[in-house]
Amino acid sequence: MNVEVSPHALLRPAIAIPFLLVAAIWGSTWYVITGQIDGVPAHWSVAWRFTLATPAMFLLALAMRRSLFMPRRAHRLAMAMGLMQFCGNYNFVYLSELYLTSGVVALMIGMMFVPNAVLGRALLGQRVTPRFFAGSAVALAGIALLLVNEAQVEPLGGNVLFGVALALLAMLSASFANVIQAGPAGQGTSLVSLLAWSMLYGTLADYGIAFALAGPPVLPNDPHYWAGIGWLALAGSVVTFPLYYNLVRQLGAGRAAYNGVLVVVIAMFISTLLEGYRWTPLAIAGGLLAMLGMILALRAREVKSS
Repeated sequence: MNVEVSPHALLRPAIAIPFLLVAAIWGSTWYVITGQIDGVPAHWSVAWRFTLATPAMFLLALAMRRSLFMPRRAHRLAMAMGLMQFCGNYNFVYLSELYLTSGVVALMIGMMFVPNAVLGRALLGQRVTPRFFAGSAVALAGIALLLVNEAQVEPLGGNVLFGVALALLAMLSASFANVIQAGPAGQGTSLVSLLAWSMLYGTLADYGIAFALAGPPVLPNDPHYWAGIGWLALAGSVVTFPLYYNLVRQLGAGRAAYNGVLVVVIAMFISTLLEGYRWTPLAIAGGLLAMLGMILALRAREVKSS
């Protein structure tokens, strides 16, 4: 479905404010996650995050007077989204940050528009321009340079390739969830209600994985840990997901995806300040190429769909 949008739509306060708010919150969450995996099994941190986020999302749906009733096929969609987005994606992201700095993981996940386009073409018949693939190739080359730099610096666990594999699995899981929610099963279903049920199914899966892979529940005493859980659950999940999907409806997927570029910029800035990320000439070249490629690819997709 084509979306007619004014070239200056992003300057309107009703769009600019949520656009910047989502980018600022999501840009910060990548670093906050590092405090969730310091001495606490990543799987339990994911479970605690959505233990808080899930009832909050149901309450949001009720406050917005959205019906929580959904047809059976919408529940099947919610189960798939929960397993992919709120279980697989987040578990892989948290684990990947044991081996890669948070800004680099954010940059890799920011390339999700590439599998989004491929899956959208395969599953939904959406067309993709050659310029999109050219821009994506430039961005991937930039990320490759950043990962080479990461391997040379080795600031964390040292196994950069394993971290890359985990981040790629996270990206593919989230991409699959993004694409299938745009299919027929999601049509006519309240977005907030769909997200609430998806989180519930994902949280149940999170608990199963945490018990199976990390053993009994781990409940830290550190108040900073629980403050991070609150930020990730309420701000990073309950506030941002409805705002972002509303931006998609107002701007179209192409323009809304520019939010991901700003998220990466904020995440890399925070990583530089707080994680001591070192901007070597190789990293600078990689970062510039990645940003340029993302913008070229998204611009190409926007022109095609507008």
